[in-house]
Amino acid sequence: MGVPGSFPGPAGRPDAPVLDREEVDRALARLGAEYEAIETSLLALQDHAGRRLLEGAGVTGRTKERWAEAERSITVLWTLFDAYTAALESARELRARRRRPSPEDLAELTELLHGDGVTVPEAAAAGIDAPGSPAPSGERFSLEGLVERMNGLYARSLDVIVAADAVWSTLPARIDLLSAELQRTRSLAHSVGVRPGEHPAGDDLERITDELVRLRAEVIADPLAYWVSSSTGSSAPGGGRPDTGRYDRAARALEDIRREVAAVLDVRQDAERRLMQLRDVLSRADRTLTEARQARGEVLAKIAASEVPAVSGPSTALHEQLAAAADYRRRAQWHRLSPLLESLEERAEDELLRARESLTAVTAPLAVRAELRGRLDAYRAKLARHGLAEDPLLTERYDVGRRMLWSAPCDLRAAEQAVWRYQQAAAEALAVQREGRGDS
Repeated sequence: MGVPGSFPGPAGRPDAPVLDREEVDRALARLGAEYEAIETSLLALQDHAGRRLLEGAGVTGRTKERWAEAERSITVLWTLFDAYTAALESARELRARRRRPSPEDLAELTELLHGDGVTVPEAAAAGIDAPGSPAPSGERFSLEGLVERMNGLYARSLDVIVAADAVWSTLPARIDLLSAELQRTRSLAHSVGVRPGEHPAGDDLERITDELVRLRAEVIADPLAYWVSSSTGSSAPGGGRPDTGRYDRAARALEDIRREVAAVLDVRQDAERRLMQLRDVLSRADRTLTEARQARGEVLAKIAASEVPAVSGPSTALHEQLAAAADYRRRAQWHRLSPLLESLEERAEDELLRARESLTAVTAPLAVRAELRGRLDAYRAKLARHGLAEDPLLTERYDVGRRMLWSAPCDLRAAEQAVWRYQQAAAEALAVQREGRGDS
């Protein structure tokens, strides 16, 4: 804020010999420059924005305690500065008496500039010492010691002011911005049905709102409760940073809610397409189950001595939930629709897979019969290529297998044995033919 960190200190030499005229003039010039720097620092401290805020605010807690100490320190500072000013004026007046000061004047000037010649009033001396410690009445200081004491008081007072000002300049503005973002999120959340008592995120929004209101009030009333001193041990005024822990947690919680609301909003925008896809998947599952039931009747009529699994009907629960999802969409209850759609999409795919597995299991005997028919005809064609199709034994065995496979109900076990016997006879006939060709 333009306030220097500490006063410049004089380079006095305790127990030094009497100064000559030139040394006195140099010391007075240095003390004059020092006086101006001290006065500038004190006036800047008096005009510091943080100080004005602390004077006008009804602070509590740690801030109230430390500000009371700082106010006492500032009062003592001005008293010490007045004593410093008076001592400097006395030295200047003594030097101004003669163009060439006498040895007595130089000795007195040396004492004023380097000796413990500055008397501090009892009240100011009490303010200098640590709270509760006894303070001597009318304590005397050198100019160097006086500036040293003023440096300490100034640094402690400025530290309180700068820390409070830093917290007030940082946290309330950030809390206000987060509160504005929270209001926008709350409006969007309400539009998609995320409300307190109806959705956990709605309850979380209320909790964050209350937390930000409390946090802002506490920061305004007791800013130093939200100040973390520098971990490096820096003695510079204001060495530290505002404690943003509670604010950061609220910001992260709000970001989580924003993502959840965005997900619900995506559901609203994509709900009709997802509902249509769900209806299509469940419709295909129902059709597949219907086909499986029809196939089962056909298998039972055409295949004998075969275990055919039963086929269940469509899932009533899934259709009821699909109807509930459509109702949620009509009522714009997106927060309820979102988890229901996710569950339905997974279960509908499982239902379609179950229907397909039922159809496969039911039609397995027909597939076996088809495979046996194909195998029987394939061997007959092979024998025909080798000129053995009219062989009486092979013809007889082929006819047996064909009658079994093309009659209803078909005994698959017996048909499989007939096909196997035909294959064996065919293999033997082909082997004999090869041997006969080899002998000739």
